[in-house]
Amino acid sequence: MHILIVRNNSNSQAVDASLLLATYLATQGLEYTLVDSSDLSCRCDHEGVNAALAAGVAMTVVLGGDGTILRTARQIGTSGVPILGINFGRLGFLANSSDDGVIAIVSSALAGDVVAEQRTNLRIDVVCAGEVDPWDDDSDAAMADVDDPARSFFALNELAVTRGANGRIIDFGLSISGDHIADMRGDGLVVATATGSTAYALSAGGPLVAPGFNGLVAVPLAPHTLHSRAIVTAANDVVEMDLSLNCDPREATLFADGELLTFDAPVKRVYVARGTAPTTLLRYQREGFYEHAAKVFF
Repeated sequence: MHILIVRNNSNSQAVDASLLLATYLATQGLEYTLVDSSDLSCRCDHEGVNAALAAGVAMTVVLGGDGTILRTARQIGTSGVPILGINFGRLGFLANSSDDGVIAIVSSALAGDVVAEQRTNLRIDVVCAGEVDPWDDDSDAAMADVDDPARSFFALNELAVTRGANGRIIDFGLSISGDHIADMRGDGLVVATATGSTAYALSAGGPLVAPGFNGLVAVPLAPHTLHSRAIVTAANDVVEMDLSLNCDPREATLFADGELLTFDAPVKRVYVARGTAPTTLLRYQREGFYEHAAKVFF
């Protein structure tokens, strides 16, 4: 059995816990790969993670906060490898409490004494100015173009489309599964999963959504209207954002789980749908979602 350990290397407690866990796994005759969270940026090669996944990983143990789990999920979130998060951060909504100690939590997981939660994630597809839109009904583009990995991204929490570096508000059209909702002007849009409903989407006025829900939440950011509301979609809906209405000086900026997505040309359209394979999170001595939400938010 091979275990992948991802630690927040800027957190001294997480680093100490990783060394303790590595020693424990070695005494149990288990193989492991230790990776620093700073190596999981979009701009890194992820050689250690890729090598571990190729060798066959039974479980990933993440030592850090929610941000470390999000970075890890970006690399392995659709592989089927379960993620056991142990909190050494602040909020820790995705992670398990570290109160019982790393060894006790991991040994329980190895014994199967944990609950596996299947979490919906996002597939984000981007079309830039000057490119053919393969999702446009009037386009002659081949549907094979949809699978271009350079324009497809993953997020466990949310995609945020916000104002660019010049700080000017943006104009965009919002549609869901081909039905036009509204043309808007404001700071942008957040499209979140149920997992991400407790993060940026909540701060922007979106609802708390139980983690088992498979649909999406679309929340406009500071819209210039009194009639805007967050929208909760069905599981198979696609949220479409049309930025072709936006003037060139008002270039939009995209963030997937807080990581900046960069493009060579202005973004023209964004499509956000539920990912094809869920992300598995492991819960140790599981605290209910509503109980946790009551403690954190109320």
